[in-house]
Amino acid sequence: MAFQGSLRELPLPDVIQLVSVSGKTGVFNLKHGTDSGRIFLRKGQIVHATAGTLVGEQAVYELARWSEGDFNFTPDAETETVSVEKSNTNLLMEAARQIDEWKILSKKIPSTKLVPVFAPQASRVSVSFTPPEWAVITKIDERRSIDEIAAALGLGAFEVCKVIYGLLTSGVLDLREVLWHLPLDGLRERSASELASLAEQIHRSAGQQLSGVDTSGSDLEAPLRLCRAEMEAGRPVDAIVDLIRAVEKLVSAHGGPNQAKSFLERAAGILRAR
Repeated sequence: MAFQGSLRELPLPDVIQLVSVSGKTGVFNLKHGTDSGRIFLRKGQIVHATAGTLVGEQAVYELARWSEGDFNFTPDAETETVSVEKSNTNLLMEAARQIDEWKILSKKIPSTKLVPVFAPQASRVSVSFTPPEWAVITKIDERRSIDEIAAALGLGAFEVCKVIYGLLTSGVLDLREVLWHLPLDGLRERSASELASLAEQIHRSAGQQLSGVDTSGSDLEAPLRLCRAEMEAGRPVDAIVDLIRAVEKLVSAHGGPNQAKSFLERAAGILRAR
């Protein structure tokens, strides 16, 4: 028998404990706005989870952080994939620790949809960056949201927010609202050929949009070449995001902000199509 409800009324950790005690096998499907996730149980034990581009333990922690949304449990649904090795007890304990820490982070970072930008005084700040900080800084282009940076690095938003929190505190970064959020859910589940096709469609869409516009001095093929190289290097999600952002800059430079927004809308539609 299916089991469903609201995460506002019944937090996910409580739901998982309730179902796991009964030793059931099945899958939780979760939805929060445009975001979605799945957690598979086998005889009450979590064995696999996905949340956007995250897989395994990081996906469980991400989903456990949701305070709103809906869930439903479908019994007897199975998966051959095993991405979680920890016991439910250890998983939920770590999830609880992260939820407590998130309460502190959220005072400076109210949403992972915000875009990190370099603060005006950043050039005058004297700090030494750690490897995790450098990794995040290299992905900041003042267009990517925190979620997109996390996806590009293959990390959970929580881990990236911990780094950004420190950079906000030291005066290196500020946050601003993002006008468009790319739907990255499910990209890691697509095959290499599907991702390559997405890249071609996005690039072709930009070419059509710039048709008849003087683009002298710009190489529209360069972002696609870089995208292909990143895909071959095993960074498909990063490749797609980098392609969109690079092409967006070209479209904005030659067609203006309205054309750039239109391109992002087209790219988002391509990513949503199955």
